[in-house]
Amino acid sequence: MRTLHRVADLQAELAEWRSRRESIALVPTMGNLHAGHLSLVRKARELGECVVVSVFVNPLQFGPNEDFERYPRTLQADQELLAGAGADLLFAPAVADVYPAGYPPATTVRVGGALTGILDGHFRPGHFEGVATVVNILFNLVRPDVAVFGEKDWQQLQVIRRMAADLGMPLRIVGAETLRDADGLALSSRNQYLDAQERALAPRLQAALRTIAAAIEGGRRDYEALCAEQWAQLEAAGFKPQYLEVRAPDLAQPAPDARSLVLLAAAYLGRTRLIDNLPLHLEN
Repeated sequence: MRTLHRVADLQAELAEWRSRRESIALVPTMGNLHAGHLSLVRKARELGECVVVSVFVNPLQFGPNEDFERYPRTLQADQELLAGAGADLLFAPAVADVYPAGYPPATTVRVGGALTGILDGHFRPGHFEGVATVVNILFNLVRPDVAVFGEKDWQQLQVIRRMAADLGMPLRIVGAETLRDADGLALSSRNQYLDAQERALAPRLQAALRTIAAAIEGGRRDYEALCAEQWAQLEAAGFKPQYLEVRAPDLAQPAPDARSLVLLAAAYLGRTRLIDNLPLHLEN
């Protein structure tokens, strides 16, 4: 596996792959990799002949009171993990490589409408503009045939899909299933911020979603009441919920007879913000 930092080196390397008409799969990350990220790399390995993983902590998607400065940078460890997972290229640019005309950039990408004004978009204004902008840049630099994103960030995945569709991007966006610890906690770089007591409580967020899912499978359709019940349980356990909702997979409000749903939640546990979701497919 090669590690490249400069855009020109990346594009020269990829030109060789394209000259052999080999497909390129991209996995964008912010580094500090764990088993969840590596599952995305393995998925990309199934879909492309050249697997490119980017590691870039994007300042544009962090709010003024968020954890950009303390977000872990672990490039050497990331290199070792990616080499073992089968990546071909690691692209680890500096801010000046991603935003060569200066930071912050004068040009950004904003996916408008309700998709970015709800859930995380409501609590993290400007976040998805930062995500869409950097992903658009990475797509332009790498020009992949397919890009793989984790389903844990469900809303982000829908935003990227909408951006790609609206801008006519000639690539496929693939969502990969969330990887979890044995107790159900979704793997996340931010889990390392949890202390021992918080880590023991953290799986209750997924448990709340599973309780709602079980009730829906049992015939209940009073989604607001179901979410309110679990909201109270989470607060009693020490969480500070931000949202707990039942939506259609595209994040629209679900129809009364919807057979496919996604349950989404975000909550603080101490200083750590956890997000999770649970796709639900009902039998006819």
